[in-house]
Amino acid sequence: MRVRRGDLFRAGGRPHLVVSRDAFNDRTGTAIALPVARTPQNAGFPLSSTLVTGRLPKRSWVKIGQVRTVSTLRFGRRLGRVDAVEVDRIVEGLFDIVGP
Repeated sequence: MRVRRGDLFRAGGRPHLVVSRDAFNDRTGTAIALPVARTPQNAGFPLSSTLVTGRLPKRSWVKIGQVRTVSTLRFGRRLGRVDAVEVDRIVEGLFDIVGP
């Protein structure tokens, strides 16, 4: 299975958004991913962001402050795909948290 930046996969019982570059995913067999929640997040951007694209059945929020490295073998079925512009905005939120 190929794991691409912007893919939404189920892992560990909840959806995750892959934010790492494709080359990293391919070479390491892992992906940097952010969990997706179905309940509103009080923190707001940059700690969380409403997921606009991706075609999940319910409104969802990406938990930007909860970065995970996940083996690609742990990913279940692909749930959807988030467009590149939205992924870039989410990654910018991650940069806001960790700094330059």
